Amino acid sequence: MSSGVQSGNDLPDKQELEAMSVFRYELRKFLRVSEEIANAAGITTLQYQLLLHVRGFAGRRWATVGELAERLQAAPNGTAALVSRCESAGLVTRKADASDRRQVQVHLTPKGERCLLELAAEHKAHYGSFGWVFGDSAK
Repeated sequence: MSSGVQSGNDLPDKQELEAMSVFRYELRKFLRVSEEIANAAGITTLQYQLLLHVRGFAGRRWATVGELAERLQAAPNGTAALVSRCESAGLVTRKADASDRRQVQVHLTPKGERCLLELAAEHKAHYGSFGWVFGDSAK
């Protein structure tokens, strides 16, 4: 296995391994809860994440497919397919960018907005156990 470790000094100590373990444990709990919440609402976790990221850009209420691909850490063509599935479900709509016709903006529909807000409220109800991630905003 190849890695960027240069010397024994770069190896994590016991305290760092414990911190990594706690981080992965808390992350896994969050992902499991998020999956349960999304599935109970009849959508996938990827669809929920897409809705969240559409609204998650500061200063605007839309995102491009490329921006969504970056946030989802997915290939642009896979993200475009996810947008199409969300569009078929009535959650999002595509609009041509007025200043750059090559860009397509993804916007939430009223149904997508309601779905996002309901699911985000469910997630917020669980923030108490994830407060270490969200800090004071979770209170």
